[in-house]
Amino acid sequence: MTNSEIRYVRSLKDKKTRAEAGEFVVESEKLVLEAIASSFEVRLICYCGDNVDRRIVSHPAAQTVDPKTMERISLLASPSPALAVVGMPAAATAGDIATLAADPDALCLALDGVRDPGNLGTIVRIADWFGIDAVLASPDTVELFNPKTIQSTMGSIFRKKVIYCDLTEAARAFSAAGAAVYGTFLDGENIYGQKLERHALVVMGSESFGIRDYLSGSVTKRLFIPPYPAGGTGCESLNVSAATAVVCSEFRRNY
Repeated sequence: MTNSEIRYVRSLKDKKTRAEAGEFVVESEKLVLEAIASSFEVRLICYCGDNVDRRIVSHPAAQTVDPKTMERISLLASPSPALAVVGMPAAATAGDIATLAADPDALCLALDGVRDPGNLGTIVRIADWFGIDAVLASPDTVELFNPKTIQSTMGSIFRKKVIYCDLTEAARAFSAAGAAVYGTFLDGENIYGQKLERHALVVMGSESFGIRDYLSGSVTKRLFIPPYPAGGTGCESLNVSAATAVVCSEFRRNY
């Protein structure tokens, strides 16, 4: 690789550069293989060593680099044997959200101001596990292509659609289509005693602020995950990704 190529890959650590270039970096053999198997465009692969998976080595965009070069281009503290530069998918439109909302079997998540990249990545992975149709996110939710988010998805980023949008408009579209709009609140109804609707949008708030006022009025059914034992004096709340797993599990248990 030339020095300019190395600098370019390194520059993709920056959010603004990623947005302008329409590209992001994934690292590890697993994530590179997930990228190859997906519909995303893999534009460059760098690998190092003799034991790298043949599907990586034989890819048309692959090139071998020495260990020092891999250290220079890696965005991780400990470089992996493989790295890929991948093109971002086209941004979703209002029509895409309307199509989702109109599907009577659609179950989607909406994330209001989730700022931790590890939480977002874990939620995308949870959505993949439970077959959630899409994850909607407020514009101030952490960027999907943040390197820490990508690593936390463990490859689910290539299988699960994440749409940044105005959540009030999204909630309005789901309500207009006859879907329930759920949200998690400390004063909500015990989730384990509810008949949950199949066609739904489920709003999850951040750990710091919960579901904010601008959006809470769009929620038609308020849910609460109770602690054990009831009325216990343990921690104040669940981590948002842990709460999302509980909520998704309960929806899928109903259907």
